[in-house]
Amino acid sequence: MSALAGRRVLVTGAAGGLGPTVLAAAAAAGARLVLVDVAQERLDVLAGDFPDAVESTHVVDLLDDDATATFAAEVTASAPVDALWHLVGGWRGGKPLQEQSLDDWEWLHNLLVRTTVHVARAFAEPLQASEHGRFAIISAKEAQAPTSKNASYATAKAASEAIVLALANGFKGSSATANIVVVPAILRPAMREKNPDKDWGAFVPADQIADTLVYLSSSAGAKMNGQRVRLYSGAPS
Repeated sequence: MSALAGRRVLVTGAAGGLGPTVLAAAAAAGARLVLVDVAQERLDVLAGDFPDAVESTHVVDLLDDDATATFAAEVTASAPVDALWHLVGGWRGGKPLQEQSLDDWEWLHNLLVRTTVHVARAFAEPLQASEHGRFAIISAKEAQAPTSKNASYATAKAASEAIVLALANGFKGSSATANIVVVPAILRPAMREKNPDKDWGAFVPADQIADTLVYLSSSAGAKMNGQRVRLYSGAPS
């Protein structure tokens, strides 16, 4: 039997750079997919790419706490959500702390922190109600090892990690789990195709991240809760 056979997996930020690879892995594992993003046309493309796996698509403003809560109630009214993979992400940085724009900080805070808070709040109880409730985000090595040129990004990632760890703490005593997949950088298929001769050794291939999400959401990952799963070598940061 496939690892996620019959399980309902909700993916936020589904049309982002990591989305197609993650959806392919979930579909291959037998999951039924509920996709969320900000643009219906991009969701329509994904639904066409995975017609046998995609159950529904939804445009939801995850920056709006009430809208997120309303969506959670609606999408779980008829069937449980067994896993939620929060893939909403983005990066800004490259300048020393004292030169970084506060506009960039606001953008990162909204994208990485507020969306995580709203999704975690809205789906905490529904995931606990599922026999296989799983919550996972993708984070960055910088969250535990910030640099001057990545201060705002690292701060936002660290805050989103704190939300997930708090969620995991609240899941104790239930079958639900919440975990963090930590990477130094993501290698998407299009990046390798564009620069096939580049040394991508410091990057984690998107398919490895996808396989990790599938594992965490499978029965094999049932005992993993509140963990930072590091997909890089070296001492923990």
